[in-house]
Amino acid sequence: MENIIIIAILILLIVFAVYGTVKRIRFGSSCCGSKTPPEKKVKVKDRNKNNYPYKYTLSVDGMHCSNCARRIENAFNKTEGRWAVADVANKEVQLLSKHEETQKELADITSSAGYTMLSYR
Repeated sequence: MENIIIIAILILLIVFAVYGTVKRIRFGSSCCGSKTPPEKKVKVKDRNKNNYPYKYTLSVDGMHCSNCARRIENAFNKTEGRWAVADVANKEVQLLSKHEETQKELADITSSAGYTMLSYR
């Protein structure tokens, strides 16, 4: 009888472990996207860097995972004339733009994505 109980507990543990692993693979194991699928990436149509004369490096607070990076990239990339690539390790966003940007515009877009722009250069 004791062996049956032990085997049942082990089977339950294995089922929960497999379920958790499948969930992490399917939805990602990140700080802000563990219960929902990741956002679809907004792709930039013009991928020629020579067409973007203005370059900015934004220091962003609150980016912790790849879902955070995708969220802030999408906030910039959904507007024609901007191309953003986020670097989670350095908490920076490299932004290429076809027109000059103001600090307020960049801070507003960053804020709308749920993050705080600390500085830009």
